[in-house]
Amino acid sequence: MNIKEIQDLIKFVSRQNVTEVEIEQKDFKITIKSEEKKSEAQQILVQAPVQAMPQAIAAPVPAAAPVAPVAAPVDEESKYVTVLSPMIGTFYRSAGPDKDQFVSVGDTIKPGDVVCIIEAMKLFNEIEAEISGRIVKVLVDDSTPVEYDQPLFLVDPS
Repeated sequence: MNIKEIQDLIKFVSRQNVTEVEIEQKDFKITIKSEEKKSEAQQILVQAPVQAMPQAIAAPVPAAAPVAPVAAPVDEESKYVTVLSPMIGTFYRSAGPDKDQFVSVGDTIKPGDVVCIIEAMKLFNEIEAEISGRIVKVLVDDSTPVEYDQPLFLVDPS
């Protein structure tokens, strides 16, 4: 099961008002729980024995680049657009410790530009800009966990 299938399953569970779903296959088990009144309060437990995973899967592999969703402008800074995290994972500003950052404050971006990487389940997903503009603020520290729909950047689209 890949990250896209897991994300689709989480969305399905929240839409159907199901409180718990458990899937078990030979090499992993996933449990998704949600509170009845809070459709976004979900817990994911993934247990995969390291010995059962082939080495090629355990190694970091660049994945297809998901597109970061763009939220409505922030109230207090109404002229800026917030770039949101499209997934749960670890946020990285560069491809490696000795590499340059993808974007910094003041940089101009356009649709398709890589703005960061989010690592999820040992897969490194390049997050691409969906809008044009100038980076005003980076809202997340490098190498920190991020949640789905968490604000990552403020962008001035003008």
